[in-house]
Amino acid sequence: MSITYIVSGFAVGLLVGMTGVGGGSLMTPLLTLLFGVNPSVAVGTDLAFASITKSAGTVTHRSRGTVQWDIVRRLCIGALPAALLATLALQYFGPLGPEIGQLIRYSIAVSVLLTVVAILFRGKMMAWVNAKPGRQLHGRSLAAATIASGAVLGTLVTISSIGAGAIGATLLVMLYPKLTPAEVAGTDIAYAVPLTAIAAVGHWWLGSINWMLLLTLLIGSVPGITLGSWAARIVPERLLRGLLALTLATVAIKLLA
Repeated sequence: MSITYIVSGFAVGLLVGMTGVGGGSLMTPLLTLLFGVNPSVAVGTDLAFASITKSAGTVTHRSRGTVQWDIVRRLCIGALPAALLATLALQYFGPLGPEIGQLIRYSIAVSVLLTVVAILFRGKMMAWVNAKPGRQLHGRSLAAATIASGAVLGTLVTISSIGAGAIGATLLVMLYPKLTPAEVAGTDIAYAVPLTAIAAVGHWWLGSINWMLLLTLLIGSVPGITLGSWAARIVPERLLRGLLALTLATVAIKLLA
């Protein structure tokens, strides 16, 4: 089983490094569906997994100059307080029993479906925004929209560990259409590091992290995301996103069944 965890961590890390998406969307369903991990433990472990894995990806993207730190700061202003509030809400509503676990499971499924939509229609959404410059936000309105987007993502990521990748990247494309694909991926990965770290600390406080499982996953994911970040220019992005969308749609259907 340890070898399977390592291979799974490597595969997910490789995909995240190449596309910027798929971390929580793949790892949490893998843990719950294939390995039978309790949904709440899967979410907590995946958040810790994401924070460390994406730190390695951030180092690579930073060395290539593909992280827009001003956007990262705005997203974090909204996301980090939202993550703390979501953690307190989980604590307030009691222990993570079967009912809460089922709620998290459905939250994961809905988040996965949103991720599929974001992946499939990202190109059309970007074309719609670029068609009329007047549709683009500027100045304070752009900053406020970025902070609000961060708050939504912070809540979603804390509850389900899903959303920082594809949904976050899509919001970046909508709000900042002039960013290159590499800058979208790098910025998305960078802001997710403190967000998932804070959310992971909250789940550690709630007792929903499997540390041995986390360590095993990281053995594969850290080299995976590093390799994927460098291979991103070789593998066609369209092919990767099509495969990812098909995989996530299947996962969502199984979670809802």
